[in-house]
Amino acid sequence: MSIWKREFSLEILRKRRENTLVEHLGIEVTEVGDDYLVASMPVDNRTHQPMGILHGGASIALAETVGSMAANLAVDEEHYCVGLEVNGNHLRSIRSGAVYARANPVHLGRSTHVWDIRITDGQEKNVCISRLTMAVLKK
Repeated sequence: MSIWKREFSLEILRKRRENTLVEHLGIEVTEVGDDYLVASMPVDNRTHQPMGILHGGASIALAETVGSMAANLAVDEEHYCVGLEVNGNHLRSIRSGAVYARANPVHLGRSTHVWDIRITDGQEKNVCISRLTMAVLKK
């Protein structure tokens, strides 16, 4: 059974990223399941830190992006979600290619959501594990 409470398409989600940090970092939603959302981000000069590896802040931006999108799709039209807290454990470095973030709900409450976001490389090895807590607010 799907957790999504709003009508959307991948094209609508791609359009929402225009002229934002999400577009600048090259983040794109690539997959939607009944209870998860997946986004990708390139590992290149936009997302590197000075040592030539993926910047931890870019990983957190990816995690917050996919988790925030998912949270806002999992509430009705009378509500919206904003971030309260995000954390990440950086497990592996990566120099090139792309990373993939999958957001799954841990808790979908009336006033808060908690999302588990796993960021992996192209071989599905963990790069970062993140948790995002969202506040659910009335419009």
